[in-house]
Amino acid sequence: MNAHSLLVQALVYLAAGVISVPIAKRLGLGSVLGYLIAGVVVGPFLLNLVGEPGEVQRFAEFGVVILLFLIGLEVRPALLWKLRTTIFGLGLAQLLGAAALVAAASLALGLDWRAGVAVGLILAMSSTAIVLQSLEEKGMRQGPVGQASFGVLLFQDLAVIPLFALLPLLTPAGAPAAAPPAAHAANLLAALPGWEQAAAQLAGIVAVIVAGRYLTRPMFRFIAAARLREIFTASALLLVVAVAALMELVGLSPALGAFLAGVVLAESEFRRELETDIEPFRGLLLGLFFITVGAGLDLGLVARHPLAIAGLVVGLMSLKTLAMYGAGRLFGHPHRTAMSTAVALAQGGEFAFVLLTFGLGARVMDADLAHLLTAVVAVSMALTPLVSAAYDRLVLSRPQAHAEPERLAFDEGDPDVIVAGFGRFGQIAARLLMANNFKVVLLDSSIEQIDLIRRFGWRVHYGDASRIDLLRTAGAAKARLLLVAIDDRDKAVEMVASAREAFPNLTIFARAFDRRHAYELMKTPGVSVERETLESAINFGRRALLKLGLTERRAARAAGLFREQDQAIFTQLAPIAGEEDRYVMAVRDSRDTTERVLRAEMARIAGEEDLEDAPQLVDPQAVEPAEERV
Repeated sequence: MNAHSLLVQALVYLAAGVISVPIAKRLGLGSVLGYLIAGVVVGPFLLNLVGEPGEVQRFAEFGVVILLFLIGLEVRPALLWKLRTTIFGLGLAQLLGAAALVAAASLALGLDWRAGVAVGLILAMSSTAIVLQSLEEKGMRQGPVGQASFGVLLFQDLAVIPLFALLPLLTPAGAPAAAPPAAHAANLLAALPGWEQAAAQLAGIVAVIVAGRYLTRPMFRFIAAARLREIFTASALLLVVAVAALMELVGLSPALGAFLAGVVLAESEFRRELETDIEPFRGLLLGLFFITVGAGLDLGLVARHPLAIAGLVVGLMSLKTLAMYGAGRLFGHPHRTAMSTAVALAQGGEFAFVLLTFGLGARVMDADLAHLLTAVVAVSMALTPLVSAAYDRLVLSRPQAHAEPERLAFDEGDPDVIVAGFGRFGQIAARLLMANNFKVVLLDSSIEQIDLIRRFGWRVHYGDASRIDLLRTAGAAKARLLLVAIDDRDKAVEMVASAREAFPNLTIFARAFDRRHAYELMKTPGVSVERETLESAINFGRRALLKLGLTERRAARAAGLFREQDQAIFTQLAPIAGEEDRYVMAVRDSRDTTERVLRAEMARIAGEEDLEDAPQLVDPQAVEPAEERV
């Protein structure tokens, strides 16, 4: 590809995305469908403005690599342990269930059992890029559906490595020797025996773990000391590219190598900085990847076999929805969560393109079947935003039979306070306000939570409090105070910003999960932030001091002084909260300062108490006899 054609392709792809995505978003279709439609329009089967998308797609697939690296950065050991049942239980159940149903359908359509099993395993994969992007846009990434989807997608991504080893075992007896697949043409180990390839691949994985654990931190510290942000960004990209290249050279998936590197760095102090620097590239390259998927859709094949492809797409998405729904219910998810997760994961995935190419090279299937399934996967990915939007409008927006009370009218009059989020935090604040005769409107978006608390007699309205129209209906224009106590961190940040813009005279108090979340909330002017565990932790410590023998005065003074120092430091560090290295050093210094101040004050109070408890010596000559004072 020469420089001229590269510039022309870049111009076409960028222009297509810039034009189509805002239109798709305005129509409520989501950005993913906008990118896919743009790719179909500019691709070789319609306007043919960019020719074959293969060369660009190899570059655009790096967006998936970056996505997996960022997912890895989120997978801290604590999160893995928390989601262990979702990842290794629900994820395994979905993969086996979907593979079994698709394989059975393949056998019913006349495929050999080996090819049927291979097709089932390949098509059981879902699109990490599309699902996570769609959930992010809907604000569902941190909710029950988002966590279930994330766990299943993470297990699928981890399963790609075993699938590369399993697919060649499904090659029919007597088939020609497997040719190296195009996706792994750079594999330096292709000529080695199988055990040597496995050993080299294991060595590559160990090298990534060891380097990520012991070499990257000193490297990033050295680079951070230069205080050149662009060099830090370049080094972050270098890390991702190097790991992806190493994995490809030893015959493994570059995306899985990037994911592994992210997991290794998940506990690093540079995790936030890496996420911030790489995030813009992820969005841009993922958009380019979606465009190339659309451009690669063989409309000629679709036009020649429209009914067959339509039937296969509907069958695939139906079987995967059934498998995921069954797995969700098996692991105790409510109907609504299980169904929403199943619909989100109903499409084929980007790894299916790689695995189909690999399966073709391994002679597990013929070229006609591989091309047909590639079209099926691409069409299912393109239809996902439409299916998801239809499900949201036709099913999720429909009132449920058990949720009849959610249609309660806002008849509280002009409220003094609106409480968004009536969970363990919001309940306490709301009850305190009601006990003092203030009019309070309660909002919550969890059906299960509302069903529970209404049984105790609470009048709680169902709705997403981040919607300005709902806040306006609830009386925000006349209310004196809005308490934001919802569990979704990102949505809380969005809510305070939109509420401040829509109701400039409304006082806003927001619950923060920790310091970082508090600093995000404080970016909106005039928002008062309360860290949810601060006061309870201080009181917890005060009670511990009393139990250890301190007087009430000393324990109370220690708690009060700590609160004052913490608030002063919290306010002082706000301007540098986004600068990881400076922030960490400042926190260390402030901790030492707080401890010195506390020790000095405690010593002073102890000295005063010792003086008060000491016996008073009285000079007899200084006391006048009573009769002399008369």
